Amino acid sequence: MKVTIVGAGSVGASCAEYVAIKNFASEVVLVDIKENYAEGKAMDLMQTASLMGFDTRITGSTNDYSKTAGSDIAVITSGIPRKPGMTREELIGINADIVKSVASSLIEHSPDVTIIVVSNPMDTMTYLVHKTTDLAKNKIIGMGGALDSARFKYRISEALECPASDVEGMVIGGHSDTGMVPLTRLAARNSVPISKLLSEDRIQQIEEDTKVGGATLTKMLGTSAWYAPGAAVSSLVQAIACDQKKMFPCSVMLEGEYGLEDICIGAPVILGAQGIEQVVEIELDDQEKAKLQASAEGVRKVNGLLNLQ
Repeated sequence: MKVTIVGAGSVGASCAEYVAIKNFASEVVLVDIKENYAEGKAMDLMQTASLMGFDTRITGSTNDYSKTAGSDIAVITSGIPRKPGMTREELIGINADIVKSVASSLIEHSPDVTIIVVSNPMDTMTYLVHKTTDLAKNKIIGMGGALDSARFKYRISEALECPASDVEGMVIGGHSDTGMVPLTRLAARNSVPISKLLSEDRIQQIEEDTKVGGATLTKMLGTSAWYAPGAAVSSLVQAIACDQKKMFPCSVMLEGEYGLEDICIGAPVILGAQGIEQVVEIELDDQEKAKLQASAEGVRKVNGLLNLQ
C-alpha cells in the first residue's frame, strides 16, 4: 500500500506521522514545492521509526511526481492555510489552481489512485477535482465531516465530562463555519441521547462551538490547526487501505441523495477498498433538511467562483 501526501506542511506531515504509526502502509511519499522541505520532513519522521516501532518507509520529493507513481491513495493538503479572520472561502482564488495542477500530476503517474482532498475551501476543491479529472466518482473524497464530527464529539464529551470514546455524533453539510449541520438530535452517549443528559441551551452552545471549531483554533494558533485534521485524514486513508467498511461523513458528489444534485457536500459514506462504496441516506427532520439545503446553497455560491475551463 503506497500513500502519497502532497503538501508537507503541518497537516500533511501530521497525516504522514499518523499513517506511519498505524503501520498499515508500506510507503508514504511526501511532496512539496519548497526545495528539500518534504525530504527534511520525511527524514525527521523516519528517525522516529525505531522509537515508535513502525516499518513504513517515508520518503520526500520536491515537486517530482514520478516518485508518487503507483500510489493507491493520495492526499491533497497543498495550498495556503487560513490566517486569523480569513474564511475558508477566501482561499479559493489561490488554491483552485494548485489543487487542479496537483490532481492532474497525481493521476498522470497513478491513474487508479483514490484522492482525498483537504485543501480549502474543501467542498469546492473536491468538486473541482470531479469536474477536471476523469477519476470515478467513488475515488474522489473530501475530508471535512470526519474532522468536524471529531470536534463535535469533543465538545459533547467536554460538556458531559466523559471520554470521547463514549460519544456518538455526526456533522454533515458544508465544511464551513456557516455550512456545518451538527446532528444534535442523533448525538448520544453510549446510545443515550444527549437531550436526556444536557440542557437545550448547552446543546445549542455545543452546536455553535462546533461550527467555529476551526476558526477558534486559527485565532488561538495564528494559523490552521493540524493535529486533528491530520488524524482525521489518516483515519480515512486507513479505512480505504484496510477495506474497513467504516462510516464517515465526507464530502461526496451527490446525484439525488438528500434531494441534492451536482454538488460535493458532507454526507455519511461507507469507505472501503473501492473508496466511497455507499452513500448512506439517514432520515432527517424538517429542520435538519432546511439546514442542509441552506448549506448546499452556500457551497454552490462558492462553486460559482470556480473557473472550470
